[in-house]
Amino acid sequence: MDRSPARIALDDFDRKILAILQKDNLTPQRTIGDAVNLSAPAVQRRIKKMTEAGVIQANVAVVDPAALGHPITIFVEVEIISETADQIEDAKREFAATPEIQQCYYVTGEVDFLLVIVVANMAAYEALTKRLFFGNNNVKRFRTFVAMERIKAGLEVPVR
Repeated sequence: MDRSPARIALDDFDRKILAILQKDNLTPQRTIGDAVNLSAPAVQRRIKKMTEAGVIQANVAVVDPAALGHPITIFVEVEIISETADQIEDAKREFAATPEIQQCYYVTGEVDFLLVIVVANMAAYEALTKRLFFGNNNVKRFRTFVAMERIKAGLEVPVR
């Protein structure tokens, strides 16, 4: 499940373009070109190159979970019993395929996975725990943290 982008050298133009796209990926290429002193076709070529190399992984809309009926954000630490390669890959696949899980990280330390989950209510979270954790013989324990308030959420990566 290696999702690391192909290594390409990013210059200052690329970084400036990425900074603009991370704020609003619908910015017209002519506007981006004016901002970074390139032509629109040059901007288009650079965006295409960065997309093909995996630097730009997706063009998506960032949506407020509450607006779609998922107002509760939960962070979960998951510790598994056996860490064979197959069992780790099984867990990765299951977590990646679960719509309620917005983010999943395989981590070092006392736990094996950190999950960011959005749900409609605590009953929905309880049902999810029964399916993902209690119903999984390889989950040793999990610990839940319920967000009281969303202060910042985003995927913007600093360009410098």
